[in-house]
Amino acid sequence: MKTSTIRRLHRWLGLVFSLGVLASASSGVLHVVMAHNQSPPPAARPGGGLDPSAIVIAVADAIKALPANFGNVSAVNLRMIGGEPWYQIYGSQSVPTYVSARDGRLDPSKDDQYASEIAAAFLGGVNVRKTDYLTAFNSEYINIFRILPVHRFDSGDGLGTRVYVSTTTGSVTRHTNDQMQFEANVFTNLHKLAFIPNRLARDIILTTLTAGSALAAIAGIVLFFMTRKK
Repeated sequence: MKTSTIRRLHRWLGLVFSLGVLASASSGVLHVVMAHNQSPPPAARPGGGLDPSAIVIAVADAIKALPANFGNVSAVNLRMIGGEPWYQIYGSQSVPTYVSARDGRLDPSKDDQYASEIAAAFLGGVNVRKTDYLTAFNSEYINIFRILPVHRFDSGDGLGTRVYVSTTTGSVTRHTNDQMQFEANVFTNLHKLAFIPNRLARDIILTTLTAGSALAAIAGIVLFFMTRKK
């Protein structure tokens, strides 16, 4: 192949795919800025601990208190909710059933209460308001956070602070606010082209941009060795 042909190939490949390189480089710079600019999440207040003497009902008896149509039990956790011990029992459904370890009563509202206590403790004891319950990922709570279902709680602090809570793990799975989410959206749109809704089309474009940039680099390397002085 002639040197002039490779030079033209390198020039046009660089021009066509420079937008992808620019977006990738910009997202990389933004990622560093976000790492230094965004403050860490607030330290959660430690819980009151478990009082073993409050546990009166055994696990086997708690399971007997379940509805007849509950099905097979897949997991049992012991949770402190409202200062009392509760068995968190999972069957085939993603939402657990709660049985009091003190007196064996059922309470279907305990999942919301438990999630609210996790969110409030994480944010330092502030009042929180439940605004959503997610069983699927969305544009803010994306699949890198992995855990579903989750409860969303907003703090009402004027900064748009919100947290996503999993009662399965007993933890906050995501903490963000309006400023942090704006930066995250810019990064995702630049780095992953998230503004393209169709995943297949997005993957094809990302692959094409990456492959084209690689070809432009290869053409430049070949051109260097073909035109260097002996």
